[in-house]
Amino acid sequence: MARVFASLVVVVGAGLLTTMGVGSLALTSAAAPSGHEVSHAASTSCGGTLPAGTVVGIAATKDDGGYWIADNAGVVVACGDATDFGGLTTTPAQPIVGIAATPDGGGFYLVASDGGVFTFGDAVFQGSTGAIRLNKPVVGMAVDPSTGGYWLVASDGGIFSFNAPFYGSTGSMTLNRPVVGMAESNGGSGYWLVASDGGIFSFKAPFYGSAGSLRLNKPVVGMAPDLATGGYWLVASDGGIFSFNASFAGSTGSLALNRPIVGMESNAAGTGYRFVASDGGVFDFGTSAFFGSAVAPIPVTPAPTTPAAEASCSVTLSNGSPADGTEETASITSNIPNSSVTLTKAFKTTTSSDSGSTDASGDATIDFNISSASAGFTVVVTVSVGGATCRTSFTPV
Repeated sequence: MARVFASLVVVVGAGLLTTMGVGSLALTSAAAPSGHEVSHAASTSCGGTLPAGTVVGIAATKDDGGYWIADNAGVVVACGDATDFGGLTTTPAQPIVGIAATPDGGGFYLVASDGGVFTFGDAVFQGSTGAIRLNKPVVGMAVDPSTGGYWLVASDGGIFSFNAPFYGSTGSMTLNRPVVGMAESNGGSGYWLVASDGGIFSFKAPFYGSAGSLRLNKPVVGMAPDLATGGYWLVASDGGIFSFNASFAGSTGSLALNRPIVGMESNAAGTGYRFVASDGGVFDFGTSAFFGSAVAPIPVTPAPTTPAAEASCSVTLSNGSPADGTEETASITSNIPNSSVTLTKAFKTTTSSDSGSTDASGDATIDFNISSASAGFTVVVTVSVGGATCRTSFTPV
């Protein structure tokens, strides 16, 4: 019996109708994912990182010893034993929406939402819809292993075949939800389309069931074939897995992810699969191993610094109307500790200065003698301490 896990609530009569048959769906608790699936840490086994929120897909090498991760600008990061073939060096006219490996794993294709196809490694260009006005955008592609050609699929289920047989499409149908991906069946003898509500459309490929009648917590974002059984897996944006005549190896449906899942791929033996999140995080299950992720390190935010207080001071005198020849005391308060202080008195006919220093609290007192003062003439007293200046005055009697 196939096992499947996803965060969902079962309801009756909801979702997209499939094209044929009725499938069975058994629910079990998910196996706990391994440690590196949860950490989402950037890894040195990948050739770089990608901006969070930009990743669109993942494709594996034929031996499952590595994989490529692509973003919407066509930048591709190679991990494990995947050869670094580079990526787009200029911004595409429309965003990249998918990546697919060649049958021998010696290269890959990128496809844009306008159906533009870009080849790397031993991938051979066999046509595109980049120059055609489409009714709906392209959302994915699959490679035909028997011919080396490929299919492109649009969100209305329209199929564009390039050196690959055309088995049908939903382009003339009114869908409950848009198509989000496709997968080839064994040997390229047919293909499946999957909609965001988990509805499956089978064309010359066996129908084993769908999630079209289920109420999902999160939409389905992709699918992958089980090449051992001829079945398939669907993956939701929370990493919930729906398994149809395919071995269940685990999911992230019960985990809080940093970013949503955007795609999946499976190995040739049907014994494992991987998800990729929009930040480049990779989650591996079964025998599919982890070879790193394209998650960019979280920027370190400098600790906030408290700006230094502006230098300030104030001064008061012991007597505002002293007599000539008496002693006066200036009391100085500042926020500048252990600093020199200059006190200047501007008499009517002369200017004199006294000095001192602030203590650890920024305070100081300076005594000075009043001499040669003109009665009734206001004497301005100026205090300079550090970068601060403050004033007061007195009027001799």
